[in-house]
Amino acid sequence: MGKTGKASIIFDKDIYIVEKASVVGQKEGEGPLGKYFDNIVNDPFVGKNTWEEAESELQKLVVKTLLKKSGFTTKDIRYIFAGDLLGQLIASSFGLMDFEIPFFGLYGACSTMGESMSLAAMNVAAGYADNVIALTSSHFASAEKQFRYPLEYGSQRPLCATWTVTGSGGVIISSCIKSGIRIAGITTGKIVDYGITDSMNMGAAIPSSFRIFAAMAPAACDSIYTNFMDFDVTPDYYDAIYTGDLGKVGRTILLDLMQEKGFDISSIHHDCGIEIFDDRYQDTHSGGSGCGCSAATLCAHILRKIEEGFYKRVLFVPTGALMSTISYNEGQSVPGIAHCVVIERIDGGVY
Repeated sequence: MGKTGKASIIFDKDIYIVEKASVVGQKEGEGPLGKYFDNIVNDPFVGKNTWEEAESELQKLVVKTLLKKSGFTTKDIRYIFAGDLLGQLIASSFGLMDFEIPFFGLYGACSTMGESMSLAAMNVAAGYADNVIALTSSHFASAEKQFRYPLEYGSQRPLCATWTVTGSGGVIISSCIKSGIRIAGITTGKIVDYGITDSMNMGAAIPSSFRIFAAMAPAACDSIYTNFMDFDVTPDYYDAIYTGDLGKVGRTILLDLMQEKGFDISSIHHDCGIEIFDDRYQDTHSGGSGCGCSAATLCAHILRKIEEGFYKRVLFVPTGALMSTISYNEGQSVPGIAHCVVIERIDGGVY
């Protein structure tokens, strides 16, 4: 395991993604990726009494699916790295405690899947664990209740807003079980603050005197640019770059910001928030968002395309807006962060 550049690590041993699992709600299941998710839950409460309990059930379903598909038991898993958007990470802690697997609770907002995969891969590469689960989740109703307005309020959503994905995704990362897909390296993002204060507009944009800024797009730009510099590569090194949940407007801002740095990524850039919904018949405004957005899209769509040979190398860049209800109510800005995970197909490997 070797450091490179300012913020990156290149793994000198193969760190495999040996299994993946995803679960989503009904709206996500009706989207363009619907047939690829492992589980589609039509009951938004998932048989529970509260939205928060429902989100915990999504994480339980993902871990159960991972164990079933891999043939592992809980004793085979050294650690779980997981997080969510709720206060004190209650979706993760309440959802995962029954598995009795050592647990690291993480908060990277909607970038949490990138953070959990990065830390899991580092632990496996360092020899501290053989098999580790990385996962995260979000739920439309629990997120609206915490960060915006409860559904009962009937608040009008602006067109720049994104739709929090009801879903969860997780992977098993291993050094001892081989597969056809590996994590080749990571670039850890830093906190970037452009002074955005609108929680309805975290992945989209607001006008300023000279240009349009966004909360998460500058963070994504910074991390992608840092990855290029640290790895000494250009965009054509990757077959695709997937950001987490910038949405349609945020994507435009990212492309402009990267262009200013001398890189045109428009032909290879995709956004999970755009991929998971179809704006032709699903009214999600700017697209999807939430921890579960990039996680479920990674597990159901991106890894599948790598497995099928459509992609050889992908830069996965979940994006997050680092805010809380307290910071927002006190008028503070919404800093952004994005973490890069380099995922490669190993020719001749099995998946």
